[in-house]
Amino acid sequence: MFQSLRQPAVMTVTLAAAGILMVTMGIRQSFGLFVGPIDKATGMGILSISFAMAVGQLAWGAIQPIAGACSDRWGPDRVLIAGLLILALGCAVSPFIGTGLGLTLTLGLLANIGSGAASFSTLIGAAAQRIPDHARGQASGLINAGGSFGQFVFAPVVQKLIGWVGWMSTFWVLALTALLTLPLIRKLSVGNKAQKAVAFTPAPPASGPGLAQTLKNAMKDRSYLLLSLGFFTCGFHIAFLVTHLPGEIDLCGLPPSVASWSLALIGLANIFGSIAAGSCIARWRSKYVLALMYASRAVLILWYLMMPKTDLVFYIFAVGLGLTWLATVPPTANIVAKLFGTRYLATLFGLALFSHQIGGFLGAWLGGIALTRFGDYSWMWWADIALATLAAIVNLPIREAKIRMQTA
Repeated sequence: MFQSLRQPAVMTVTLAAAGILMVTMGIRQSFGLFVGPIDKATGMGILSISFAMAVGQLAWGAIQPIAGACSDRWGPDRVLIAGLLILALGCAVSPFIGTGLGLTLTLGLLANIGSGAASFSTLIGAAAQRIPDHARGQASGLINAGGSFGQFVFAPVVQKLIGWVGWMSTFWVLALTALLTLPLIRKLSVGNKAQKAVAFTPAPPASGPGLAQTLKNAMKDRSYLLLSLGFFTCGFHIAFLVTHLPGEIDLCGLPPSVASWSLALIGLANIFGSIAAGSCIARWRSKYVLALMYASRAVLILWYLMMPKTDLVFYIFAVGLGLTWLATVPPTANIVAKLFGTRYLATLFGLALFSHQIGGFLGAWLGGIALTRFGDYSWMWWADIALATLAAIVNLPIREAKIRMQTA
């Protein structure tokens, strides 16, 4: 395992990116655990808090192509520093907010813009330009696994902290954690000595189309649009679950610990799922890997609806979801790189992530509306099944060359 990452400097770059993503995604994916405590303390209402979370999903996606373009232009270090500082600020000021509008500005916008700037598009784009072609699949899988490990670690820790020191102090702990991540950025800096030691010389910038023309080409490319549509549906159910799974578990009469451990198990399972995805895309076409992932989600949700709502069922459901949770990122990024190269990968993958988060906005917001109007999430589960099925189908016509297996 990780044979293509054996060079120390390649592994250093990969682990640094994975470590940063572990913190930014771990913090962001734990925000759903604050919905109940904030509602009880401030009386904002689930709908107002859900809207703030939904805006956060959209903001996290909207910043991806912007951060990616800035990273492509000026390098990732400045973007990552700004992202972590903004994330820390959003977490630090959220406890002082007592209105839905204020929470939308702080937790919804600030925290998620910061997390998004220091997330997939910047980190995967930075790593892709600093490691050999043959290592990118496993590297993206390992980086993605870092985000999943963050969810596994942060979810139960945040739940415990909320119980021990309260939700306000927990936000301040998260802010401090974001700041403590800043030293890892040096490992991705262009001037880092370790990078100079990599036995790999990046190809000089191609004399092909510039960023503007590349964006125009992408917007006209049927395969890129289908890929983004599938990613949209992925964002819908991930945001719905990360925001409202604690509420679903509460409706079933189970304790909050089931929610935190379910989120943690999703993260743990996705560590293996992400690593497996990185290996699979080296052997099979990424579009087939994506189609299988999305189809499995539709089957799993249908199974969940048919089962009694016990803690064991939720744990099994969480593990099943976790195997594909964010494992869609490596094959999606791989297809973008195949279609357009790595020169503007951060920007183009960021745009695909924006589509993902438009779906995320709707998943988080409509979940709150469904609960407020109907008293449960039944309609959302069936929408999840329909969209997952659609995502599986639309990935199949994507233009992607067959895998050429390397021989010794």
